[in-house]
Amino acid sequence: QLQLVESGGGLVQPGGSLRLSCTTPEFSLGNYAIAWFRQAPGKEREGVGCMTNSGGSTDYADSVKGRFAMSRDNAKNTVYLQMNSLKPEDTGLYYCARSIYSGCFGVRNFGMNYWGKGTLVTVSP
Repeated sequence: QLQLVESGGGLVQPGGSLRLSCTTPEFSLGNYAIAWFRQAPGKEREGVGCMTNSGGSTDYADSVKGRFAMSRDNAKNTVYLQMNSLKPEDTGLYYCARSIYSGCFGVRNFGMNYWGKGTLVTVSP
């Protein structure tokens, strides 16, 4: 089973920042939309952001707009999620996923066929 690898999670205080990375040695991410999802304890998984294959367009969940930003470096085969002004409600396991499409459908889990195992983000004083 092909898989993505997330990194960069950790413990951060409210108001702090983290940058998550998503990569894989197994295939090129450059032809596909890549999305970030998160799952808080006791809650359903939710979409955070999705970036098209070219990086020209990105969708974000309302809860993270203005605080989170996705970017991608196709030469490094890596997609990033820069998270600023973190809040306790941002705590969760963050996953990246590769779509079968080059574009996004908002931040919905639509067409995502490869996933990582997640990286844990904890926002706490």
